Amino acid sequence: MTRSASELLTWAQRELLPGEHENLFVPRVASGAAPLAALRALAEEELRIVPSDWRTFLALAAQAVDPAARDVFSALAGGEGVALARLRDFATAAGLDPDAPTEPRAGCQAYPSYLAWLALNGNPRDALLAILANFAAWGGYCASISAGLREHYGFDETGTAFFDFFATPVPELEAQYAAALQQALDDGWTEERAMVYGRLLQSYELLFWNTLATVTD
Repeated sequence: MTRSASELLTWAQRELLPGEHENLFVPRVASGAAPLAALRALAEEELRIVPSDWRTFLALAAQAVDPAARDVFSALAGGEGVALARLRDFATAAGLDPDAPTEPRAGCQAYPSYLAWLALNGNPRDALLAILANFAAWGGYCASISAGLREHYGFDETGTAFFDFFATPVPELEAQYAAALQQALDDGWTEERAMVYGRLLQSYELLFWNTLATVTD
């Protein structure tokens, strides 16, 4: 029996969800074991990633032939714009000047680089599922980090707002995701290549977190 878009997305998220112990960084923040230097490193890297992803989503929106997919990519780009201001608040709370020049870490920047590669070389339909499948893990990570920052590092709601933004489900957006995937399925699209992209994207995200786990001072 053919899967619906919602069933496909649920399956893809389950297939690509990392194992419980694969992410070495988020549990350290959640328990208060990560040093402040690692939190500053997280802010440094995200200050590069968010503007990059913003442009990537806009590029995918421009390429998408399905109106529903175009709407999703545009909404994702808008979300990055909202998140950027909140990210600067997190950076400040972590003791980082958000405008100070820093040296990027290759392991952290592999994820946005690959996402940008998808915009240049991938089919927007494939990129859509790969990105959406990754969101389940990302949202959970953000929720854990936000809780850890409040409990162990004394951050207030301004300092955690970046993570709270991504950790909070938005039913209207989730309905858009299903509509966009359904439009592609109805046109005969299949998910095989998207899952290849999704596995790579998830691997690069784990590389991001685990690179941060090596920061000690």
